Amino acid sequence: MSGIAFCNAKLVLADEVVSGGLSTRGGLIASIDPGVGGGGEDLEGDFLIPGLVELHTDHLENHYRPRPGVFWNPMAALHAHDAQIASSGITTVFDAVRIGSDDDMPQMGEHVERLVGAIADGRSQGWLRAEHFLHLRCELPAHDVLDQFETFAPHEATHLASVMDHTPGQRQFRSLEDYSRFWKDKMGRTAEERERYLADRQSEHERYSAKNRAAIVRLAHELGIAIASHDDTTIAHVEEAVADGVTIAEFPTTLEAAAAAHDAGLAILMGAPNVVRGGSHTGNVSAIDLVREQLLQILSSDYVPFALLQAAFMLPSQADGLDLASALAMVTRNPAAAVGLADRGEIAVGKRADLVRISVIGGLPVVRGVWREGRRVG
Repeated sequence: MSGIAFCNAKLVLADEVVSGGLSTRGGLIASIDPGVGGGGEDLEGDFLIPGLVELHTDHLENHYRPRPGVFWNPMAALHAHDAQIASSGITTVFDAVRIGSDDDMPQMGEHVERLVGAIADGRSQGWLRAEHFLHLRCELPAHDVLDQFETFAPHEATHLASVMDHTPGQRQFRSLEDYSRFWKDKMGRTAEERERYLADRQSEHERYSAKNRAAIVRLAHELGIAIASHDDTTIAHVEEAVADGVTIAEFPTTLEAAAAAHDAGLAILMGAPNVVRGGSHTGNVSAIDLVREQLLQILSSDYVPFALLQAAFMLPSQADGLDLASALAMVTRNPAAAVGLADRGEIAVGKRADLVRISVIGGLPVVRGVWREGRRVG
């Protein structure tokens, strides 16, 4: 594989920003050269940053199911998703695919099979711009979530699983009013329909959640899959996560839970849209507050791919003492380390040449070029 070279860039390294250039060979960073001179493509003073690493995005599902009851061709959905991911500066993406059927998606296993099949084809055929892995979002109260996990967990692309429980009255939805507002289109129109819906969800939680969690955690450990908790709210939730060998705490909903998770050594992940919007869309703890308390390690784009880059460039102006290199670590080096991808996430000799050229225009970072393993993909 031939190499490429850049000069006259602002290189965002692990702990500083320096002027200079770099060269690549065989898909890896071969040298880092200080100063604005040298050969190669002139980046005209733009930033050159590591390719972003995304651990939790629902965006593939949104392309596959753009409207309720409308299901797109899975390969076409993946192609559109991949194009938007790469153009947002993301070179490694964990596609979060929900497993576990419910009233809204009664045959979820069939849909997951189509999406996983598309990802497998894209990986094997080599046409994907970003490198795609699978993140199985396990909805614990679903009666068939364990069967689906046993089917898809052994897949070569599966590197992460999260254990989720969106039962009304706990975790993300401690307030039944908030839950009803969020899921109003699913709950029915009459008071009786809404009460029946809530009772059914709570009954499923009691029947399935605990045993499904135990079995999924056990199998994930056997297969070497990293495990994330989801929406931890209390000290007890964090203690349960620690007992289960969880290493990532996704979207803790309270400062108390985030602090406990941090003290226990879990990597805390929050949504970049939370940063961009200045708060949670469901009224939970603010990601910016966690940054200010030095509790946050990882950002995820969640439902807006470009939010990952936007949030990283916003944060230094939102949190005292946080520089650009540290903010970008939350979307590059830290998520890579959390899932054992030690070969990427940093501009350093010997690391993968996953690189993004960024201009800042009108206060916003603008992607001007994307390279994955030294090959231009965007």
